[in-house]
Amino acid sequence: MSTKPSLDLRCYFVTGQSPDLVERCVEAAHGGAGVIQVRSKPISARDLYALSAAIVRAVPPSTRVLIDDRLDVALALQTEGIAGVHLGQDDIDVRVARRLLGPDAIIGLTTGTLELVEAANENADVLDYIGCGPFRATPTKDSGRALIGLEGYPELVAASQVPMVAIGDVTADDARDLARTGVDGVAIVRGIMHADDPRTYVQRVVAEFDAGNEASISEKL
Repeated sequence: MSTKPSLDLRCYFVTGQSPDLVERCVEAAHGGAGVIQVRSKPISARDLYALSAAIVRAVPPSTRVLIDDRLDVALALQTEGIAGVHLGQDDIDVRVARRLLGPDAIIGLTTGTLELVEAANENADVLDYIGCGPFRATPTKDSGRALIGLEGYPELVAASQVPMVAIGDVTADDARDLARTGVDGVAIVRGIMHADDPRTYVQRVVAEFDAGNEASISEKL
């Protein structure tokens, strides 16, 4: 039986490169980031291992630390407390990842179109969430997919059988409006990486997301 705890996706921190990254992750975690995805490209497997190990040891256990793309690194760090992996469309099949990582690991998958969301539904039994973007254009990653925008998420949320996280130049200013589209969380890179006070920034993201959820519930009553 799985003992996997509930997953708080409201503020999902995707890391960039910074000499103070471990400290920034700690502050984000204490601000309420439920998930931290370690993505620091370009980086060797050895350096990714060392960086991720330092992060998972530093943040509170309630924050789930995932490895971006590298299933091998996630496997190597399972005994250190790494929670799982986030995979792209060209990475190892999610069913293989589940078989290797076991039932308690967190596994996410990148999507961003209705077709990709529907394809992810075929693996809903092994996925914990999907990332869905780009919300708007971002310099951190060019997926080649069309921008979704606020108007595009309701249809994708309705189609998905697993929780969805919006990604793509999302900021704290977007969290309330995105929550009202029905997504389960927002993934943020630059907003947290560039924040003078990451803890306060994340607290604002969570508060805005909760406000959006509450407004959406009130509208349905």
